Amino acid sequence: MIYLGADHGGYALKEEIKAYLAEQEIPFVDCGTDSTASVDYAPIAQRTCRAMLADADRDSRAILCCGTGIGISMAANKVRGVRAACCSDYFGAKYTRLHNDANVLCLGGRVIGPGLATELVDVFLHTDFEGGRHQRRIDQIAAIENGEDLNA
Repeated sequence: MIYLGADHGGYALKEEIKAYLAEQEIPFVDCGTDSTASVDYAPIAQRTCRAMLADADRDSRAILCCGTGIGISMAANKVRGVRAACCSDYFGAKYTRLHNDANVLCLGGRVIGPGLATELVDVFLHTDFEGGRHQRRIDQIAAIENGEDLNA
């Protein structure tokens, strides 16, 4: 399942992504917002990420949009278990899955257009984590998240 969330700055891009996912017959849940009326991105990031993490399907992912993709990614990364990446190019979207096992893609509605956004969504959803030496680094990120000192 794909969980979608956006503030007012990312609303239009989220709607384009919804249409793309529907066209590709990829199931999704829209966690809001539902208009261009001003709304804060942090609660939407939290709600969307919590829904994704609560899903029993370990392959669930989330896509979040705000004006730049940056603020919503910062908020998303405060949710334990989230590895969110703000991407605006194909290479970044591919390698954030391949090497970083990102589970949340963040996009900027005022930064990229719908054509590029759907390419980034496609590569993000269809690239598997490579594992191997990269798993050690993911484990280190989790250790930091759990308050461990990596330099001890």
